[in-house]
Amino acid sequence: MEVRYLGFDQDRERRVYRFDVTAKGELRRELEVTADIALFQTHRVAIQDGPSLCARKLTSDLETHVEGVHTLTTEDFRLHAEARVAAEAKKAEMRQNASRRPKPEAPRDSLWRRGPV
Repeated sequence: MEVRYLGFDQDRERRVYRFDVTAKGELRRELEVTADIALFQTHRVAIQDGPSLCARKLTSDLETHVEGVHTLTTEDFRLHAEARVAAEAKKAEMRQNASRRPKPEAPRDSLWRRGPV
């Protein structure tokens, strides 16, 4: 299945994201996912994350055969925010561990550096 973002329409306090969905052996469909703008603010999710969040929601809904209206819920935003926090914590841990690595040993004397014998 291929899900392609087409754009969005602003309707007062919500955005309606439009997607073109093509599945093997099926006709192309244009589907929408609605998101309440207040939920972006409540969960501190950037509005720029809207299309990818909606694409994941739509893909998940279609894979589980959910038809009809597709809407980002508080739970969708909460899970996204938790995943973002976990990813940031992992990056911070990796940076911290990188600074704890032992310094490389100084090169041992080599026959090439000793000079004449």
